Amino acid sequence: MEEHHYHSKIQEKSIDEFFQGVLKLKTIEECYRFFEDICTIKEIQTIAQRLQVAKLLKQNVKYTEIEKETKASTATISRVNRSLKYGAEGYNLILERLGYTNKIQEE
Repeated sequence: MEEHHYHSKIQEKSIDEFFQGVLKLKTIEECYRFFEDICTIKEIQTIAQRLQVAKLLKQNVKYTEIEKETKASTATISRVNRSLKYGAEGYNLILERLGYTNKIQEE
C-alpha cells in the first residue's frame, strides 16, 4: 500500500480502498457507472455543485451570482469558501488540474 503524506481526519482502511477504487476508473463513462451505483443522484449532484461553487469562487464571482448560477445556498457557498481558504487544499488541487486556478472571469 502507498505511503500517505497527508494526514486526513477521515482516513481509515475502508476509505483508502474506496479511493484506490476511484483511482482505477479510467473514463467519464466508468465514473458515471460507478457513482450511479454507489451514490444517489442527489449526492452526485451535491458534490458536483460544490465543485462548481469552488470554481466560481476561485474566479472571484460574487455570492449572489454563484447562488443564482448553481442554486447553492449561501451556507454551502460559505462552507466551500472556508474549505478553499482553510481546508485540505483538495478543491485547489482539482481546480488546478482542471485548469481553473487563478483564472479570473473577465466581463
